[in-house]
Amino acid sequence: MEWNIGKIVEKWADLKPDKAAVIIEDKPITYRELNEGANRVAHYLQEKELKKGDRISVFLLNCPEFLEIYFAAAKLGLVFVPLNFRLVGPELKYQLNNCGSRLLVFHDSLLENVETVRSSVEVPEGNFLFVKSGVPGCSPCPGWASDYEAVIKSCSTEQPVLDEPVEFGDPLAIIYTSGVTGAPKGAILSHEQTYFKNFQNIIYSDIKSDDIYLSYLPMFHSGGLFITCTPTFCRGATVVTRQTFKADRFAMDIEEYKATIVFALTTMWRFVLQSGNLGRADTGSVRVALGGGERTPQTLLDELSENGINVQTGYGQTENSFMTLLPAEYISSKEGSIGKPGFFTEMWIADKEGKRLPAGEIGEIMARGPVVMSGYWNMPEKTAEAIVNGVLHTGDYGYMDADGFFYIVDRIKDMYRSGGENVYPAEIEKILADHPRIFNVAIIGVPDDKWGETGMAFIVLEEGEKLTLEEIHDFLKGKVAKFKFPTHVKFVDSLPMTGSGKVMKVKLKEEYGARLDR
Repeated sequence: MEWNIGKIVEKWADLKPDKAAVIIEDKPITYRELNEGANRVAHYLQEKELKKGDRISVFLLNCPEFLEIYFAAAKLGLVFVPLNFRLVGPELKYQLNNCGSRLLVFHDSLLENVETVRSSVEVPEGNFLFVKSGVPGCSPCPGWASDYEAVIKSCSTEQPVLDEPVEFGDPLAIIYTSGVTGAPKGAILSHEQTYFKNFQNIIYSDIKSDDIYLSYLPMFHSGGLFITCTPTFCRGATVVTRQTFKADRFAMDIEEYKATIVFALTTMWRFVLQSGNLGRADTGSVRVALGGGERTPQTLLDELSENGINVQTGYGQTENSFMTLLPAEYISSKEGSIGKPGFFTEMWIADKEGKRLPAGEIGEIMARGPVVMSGYWNMPEKTAEAIVNGVLHTGDYGYMDADGFFYIVDRIKDMYRSGGENVYPAEIEKILADHPRIFNVAIIGVPDDKWGETGMAFIVLEEGEKLTLEEIHDFLKGKVAKFKFPTHVKFVDSLPMTGSGKVMKVKLKEEYGARLDR
């Protein structure tokens, strides 16, 4: 079937041309403006002789240009590759060359990183586009790049005429995984999968056409592009965001824009609370609050609730984002749950042989449905490991209760064995995250002569606080078995994080000799 994600802005530009599609840094962009911007970009890309199936990349903060390029690529059948704006040279080089990108659009504030890899990537000369971010002190457009605004403004706003039709099953985007357990893999998402994801989000988040959806998630991230932006645009509602995460602005934006849906990851919610503004802002407009996940401490959820934000926790991966959500009416009665599968997702728990397990037993979370990725770009072996007979092996351990609610235990690769017993670090991390002196924590299994492996905790303390290993053990007593106690602790100023707010345990493991080949 000939259809594509670009139809979203085309349709709303016709139905509600003057409605704000997105408000970025307090600047509203209407559906007409967004569609015309996408059309201009599409004509430019055609002038560059880019063809259906070619990959184009963006290395951008949240901005209108990001969305213009996204929808332009969708209209032409190009494959959109958003890159984490925190990538440094070698990481940027790997992803650009891995996908064979034919064009790169980047912000002036990221110029230095692009310059370090420009001569070693496959992007053709003349296919670098420079975007002004408005960030003070940035360099001007270099001679080897073209100024985005200058080359796009003269292009036509009419719908592009296609050389080849875009099919529903064609690839729309490649989203690179966080790389928490090794080299990032490019998950291929089709137009069809994305439409089903839109419907799943609209149904589960109850998105309405008059909603104001506030989220600071980066658009390069699956959560920012495929949970927040695309479903909201599909519904004809309005997204409010900023270039980057600003904890002190979040609560104030809820009040200013009367946000009805808000979404933040656990780490973001923690910083929002720390800013102190949530208690001072009027958040009465919020109808749906999303976020959390398996490492969200209950004390954080309780504190948010005390400030009028009742967060519905959920679960998803780049390979299949927004698989589950905890319905609002079960927030109190199903504490710790990630909820039930979405409308277009089937989930179950399986043992190592793939046999379905009954309620209460721990095993791997399996999923299938029309929202699962097509596979990993140029990685047939990794694809075959992840998707077997149409079933996604998530790599997460969990269990289901008697009522069909799911709970995360840990990543399979993060589990370690101490004295022959399985230890799931996330279980202990969640408890320690409730300690009043701990801001953040990560635990890995490290080699031990006596037990084979034992736990090592990396702890970021609250400002001005101190803590000892003995005090950590005292806090854990009666909460988990003693063999699960970490026997080593290292206090650090920060933990290595991915752009999506996950701890990069692979870096900790590499440094401290932990096993990587689980």
